[in-house]
Amino acid sequence: MAYLIGFAASALAFVIADMFWLGTMVGRLYRPALGDLLLEGVNLPPAIIFYLLYPAGLLLFAVLPGMKAQSLALAAFYGALFGLFTYGTYDLTNFATLKGWPLSITLIDMAWGTVLGGFAALIGTAAALRWAA
Repeated sequence: MAYLIGFAASALAFVIADMFWLGTMVGRLYRPALGDLLLEGVNLPPAIIFYLLYPAGLLLFAVLPGMKAQSLALAAFYGALFGLFTYGTYDLTNFATLKGWPLSITLIDMAWGTVLGGFAALIGTAAALRWAA
């Protein structure tokens, strides 16, 4: 039950925070910088898969270690690292291979992934420790 609570809470925190970020920043940051690279709407199947896979990774690499150590700080730290590594893989690959991919987007998106990963792992771990104990 603890794993399910950790996953669900991490996923919920991740999706809500990312939807807020994207809703706020697409028009201000991403569309001006990326222009025609962005779709007008969202391609839902890959988006849904991403929003299921990412919290599963957070559970494995951050929430479970945080639960085992009973440490929110450890979970947040591992979640932040997971966010840095995953968003960094995406953004640095794009920066290395796509014509016109801005350094500013790479750096801002990596920072966002770091914060988001740490936040979602913290929420998932706190919920699991609180309600699964």
